[in-house]
Amino acid sequence: MLEYKYDTQLLIEGHDLDEDAINEYFISHFKGDCLLAVGDEDLIKIHFHTNEPWLVLEYCASLGEIHDIVIEDMDRQARGLKG
Repeated sequence: MLEYKYDTQLLIEGHDLDEDAINEYFISHFKGDCLLAVGDEDLIKIHFHTNEPWLVLEYCASLGEIHDIVIEDMDRQARGLKG
């Protein structure tokens, strides 16, 4: 069984985005692992494993427009099912 069930990926499009600040917010506010928050001032790619993907979506939506959202159930995938 996985500690963090959902692979959460999305793009944040906005202005004056700060990948370091976003990384720090994730580390201090969310439980999860495999964090990737990279990009520039206008576009950030997020990849994060968590059990609470809705919290990630809520925070990211507060930073700008979110799109290309993918949330996959890694436990189902490990059992050979669609995520």
